[in-house]
Amino acid sequence: MFKRILTVCIGNICRSPTAEYLLRARLASRDIRVASAGLGAMTGHPMDATALQLLAEHGIDGTAHCARQLDVGMLREADLVLGMEKSHADAMIRMAPEASGKIFVFDKWLQGRDIPDPYRQQRPAFEHVYGLIEQGVESWLRYL
Repeated sequence: MFKRILTVCIGNICRSPTAEYLLRARLASRDIRVASAGLGAMTGHPMDATALQLLAEHGIDGTAHCARQLDVGMLREADLVLGMEKSHADAMIRMAPEASGKIFVFDKWLQGRDIPDPYRQQRPAFEHVYGLIEQGVESWLRYL
């Protein structure tokens, strides 16, 4: 089944690390490795302060996160790749066409909608996105 899951957004400081840490928390008892990366990552940066705060308020410590750039090797190694937007999935398929069968939109099992980028927005935008990611995590659990 799925042993290596990769979540992807653009900067790898808001959405994909939030999804990574939420998935890790929900899958802690299972032998599944969850990681994240960005298509245009802010390499080396920690998670956005508001995203980090929301995780902490839900009992999850994301302080160890360090943004990293997505590469073809990561796409090949992962068993399941979840992009936050349709355009992210399309970009990853262009990067590694051979991985197309394991690349999906994070919201696949719900409405298939894009998870909007809260970067540089106020806390309510982050709260909205956190809720969407939480719903997305729940929707994937039955398949993992």
